[in-house]
Amino acid sequence: MAGDVAPDELPSPDAERPEPLAVAASHPDLAEITDRQLSRGRGPIFDVVLDRRTLSCDDILVETRWPEAVSDMLRRGVRCFTTSPHLNPPVLVTLTLYGVTPKSLGPDRLALVSLLLAQGSATMSNAQQYDDVHRTAAQLQEAVEARAVVDQAKGILMHALGCDADEAFAEMRRISQTRHVKLTALAQRIVGDQGLR
Repeated sequence: MAGDVAPDELPSPDAERPEPLAVAASHPDLAEITDRQLSRGRGPIFDVVLDRRTLSCDDILVETRWPEAVSDMLRRGVRCFTTSPHLNPPVLVTLTLYGVTPKSLGPDRLALVSLLLAQGSATMSNAQQYDDVHRTAAQLQEAVEARAVVDQAKGILMHALGCDADEAFAEMRRISQTRHVKLTALAQRIVGDQGLR
């Protein structure tokens, strides 16, 4: 069994093939089959991602669509396979089951594939959403901290120059632009009692 996760984006015909976000396999030989498809940029996995439909082969000795992938499979004792996609935006998960005898992946295996795909895509989608939320929270925290430093610096300037908040901010912006220093860096210098040298 092997699987990979790709972003839910269909490339244009002229674009590069989609790259997986993660790849896993239950055996090193199966990992090699997947890795070789990924390095070549073609094979059943790519066609499943692009077409969003299951691809199967009951006996790869008669398969003609992917000669290089079939050769890789035969060298590792594989005689049949089925590769299925499952979309759980923004993640597309594919799962490939391999068999060592022809026609050994009958319809009863498809229920297992569907269950594994649903669980895998939900897990990957949740992980990606968590990462997105965590990144947004970190960015918001940085923005709040930067705003607090700018407000403190405005207060210091208001006191030192005897001006209001708008005038203090305008002065900070003028200094920032003339000295080519970011506003937050200037505010940190003012608050850090390093002065306006």
